[in-house]
Amino acid sequence: MEICVVGGGIIGLATAWYLQRDGHSVSLVESRESVGLGASQANGGQLSYRYIAPLADPALFAGYPRWLLGRDAPVRLRLRLDPAQWRWLLAFLRACNHRDRAASIAALAPLSLYSRQLVGDLAADPAFDFDWRRNGKLIVYRERRAFAAACRGLAASATDHEPQQVLDVRACCALEPALARVAPALVGGIFTPDEEVGDCLALCRAFERGLRMAATPTRILLSERAQSIELSRGRFRSVRTDRRTITADACVIANGVLAGSLLRPLGIALPLYPLKGYSISPKVVREDGAPVVSVTDQGRRIVYARIGDRLRVAGMADIVGYDETARADRIATLAREAGRWFGDAVDLSDLQAWAGLRPATPGGTPIIGASGIDGLWLNVGHGALGFTLAAGSAGLLAAQLVDRGTPVPDRPFALTGPPAGSARAFASVFGRGRAVEEGAR
Repeated sequence: MEICVVGGGIIGLATAWYLQRDGHSVSLVESRESVGLGASQANGGQLSYRYIAPLADPALFAGYPRWLLGRDAPVRLRLRLDPAQWRWLLAFLRACNHRDRAASIAALAPLSLYSRQLVGDLAADPAFDFDWRRNGKLIVYRERRAFAAACRGLAASATDHEPQQVLDVRACCALEPALARVAPALVGGIFTPDEEVGDCLALCRAFERGLRMAATPTRILLSERAQSIELSRGRFRSVRTDRRTITADACVIANGVLAGSLLRPLGIALPLYPLKGYSISPKVVREDGAPVVSVTDQGRRIVYARIGDRLRVAGMADIVGYDETARADRIATLAREAGRWFGDAVDLSDLQAWAGLRPATPGGTPIIGASGIDGLWLNVGHGALGFTLAAGSAGLLAAQLVDRGTPVPDRPFALTGPPAGSARAFASVFGRGRAVEEGAR
């Protein structure tokens, strides 16, 4: 089958990889000059297969005023004269309940573990060098109440893999001596031994090399923007770019926050809105003062992950629209926190500052599967879990496309609901905690 994949980030590249492995002839279209330069470029680097809870959380209501006023708030909201933002926020707030949160976690858990299996296979292949390590993840807490709540939740998230460990501050520092500087501010931590870390951009490039070197190479079209999807008798026919028309038997849309504007003319309303995340990647200059284990500061929602000779420091979610600017105040917060935690073990004169737009659904579950138009498929909306879920989502989509048995239950990831544009559709969508996406960059 001839298949066109739109999007050259980690989701699109993984999709192309598993489709090509199934024997399909693939073309991939990416609007930027190289693969992986959007939300995949410098994300947190943690492959957190157990920590898949959505941002939509009843506990966030208590912190809502700080979203508007807090300078260093982990989640920051700037209200705009943008109907898409208001609709997404309304759906997001509807999803902030225990029932929807539990349903999202239950849906994501098997997909996450399937993704871990596939990433393990990739990491074992010498052709895929992306600084992958199974170094474990330590979440540290500053507040006793939050720590106690997390400990109570361990039983609910238990699996048949290595058990998570509750550690006091002394044990946290014994596991990761680089935490000594901040130990007085901590109350404890939870360590998950089998979590992983990797360089998402390096994996994107490894996928690109593999796709180009295959017996039937994937045609990778860079600096080429998909402008429209063309149909024939109600079925997918071709992708029109700013350079050519690509005719294929099927198409997979995997271009993140740009997907909404591409599909809206077809009457497909995606409940997506960008959550802007930030990172810095200072060089490690003193090994004894930098962490080896991946660390998450739960209070600040900042993650620290060793990737090669650099420390990836990432976090925050700005609900501010389609602006990719790496705001100086947010970058300064990451740099300040890295300095507080690890001092002169990292060189903060070389930050490699980055910001990226993560395409998020209100309830936190991605959209994987049929679009409602014959031959047109979707793999979008992974939010902050794109790196973690990419391989599993691609493997699932590849199985769906040829109608073979899916490796995990796929119903929770379906795009459902009436056609966009009607009052009934609007009410129905919001009743299920979804939002209609409008507008683009």
